[in-house]
Amino acid sequence: MIEAAKGQLKLTATDLDIEIVEAIRPDVLRGGAATAPAHMLYDIVRKLPDGAQVQAELLTSEGGRLAVSAGTVRFELACLPKEDFPQMAAGALPHRFRLAADDLKRLIDKTRFAISTEETRFYLNGIYVHAAKDGKSADAARVATDGHRLARYELELPDGASDMPGVIVPRKTVAELRRLLDDADGGIEVSLSDTKIQFAFNGVD
Repeated sequence: MIEAAKGQLKLTATDLDIEIVEAIRPDVLRGGAATAPAHMLYDIVRKLPDGAQVQAELLTSEGGRLAVSAGTVRFELACLPKEDFPQMAAGALPHRFRLAADDLKRLIDKTRFAISTEETRFYLNGIYVHAAKDGKSADAARVATDGHRLARYELELPDGASDMPGVIVPRKTVAELRRLLDDADGGIEVSLSDTKIQFAFNGVD
């Protein structure tokens, strides 16, 4: 889904398991919103020359089409109203804390090798994140196991994480998050509930 308003362009994509939202600041001449085929749009943009200025226009008079142009190159993509785009309502995420990007990278790198790939044992297909308390100290722990081996990594519990529920972050989410973290710097805002977790950094949620 592409939404343009008030000097901001927001792009949202989801497969109903993961949702990613990124905002950039282009020159918005006229606000509007629509959906476009993600892979087709990506293929168009990646083939454009570096530094090319891309213009996108919603052609509502033609039954809902998105015109994408750069110089003499022009494409038109079929699109749907934004009302038809699936929504992953985040709901309340009452537990919030902040992690350094390097700490989160290490947490993932030290545990993800032990994530199970056996789909029938879905509870092993991720990394278990929880607040570990031994009576003397508290740590944020990540644990992964495939039933044969177990990886555990701990770090000092961040402020705001002491009452967090234990959650399993799925393998697919772990892989996409780790890839995005290569471009992250500074802190990562983590928000979660019993059923959902959100990571926010560099204008990406």
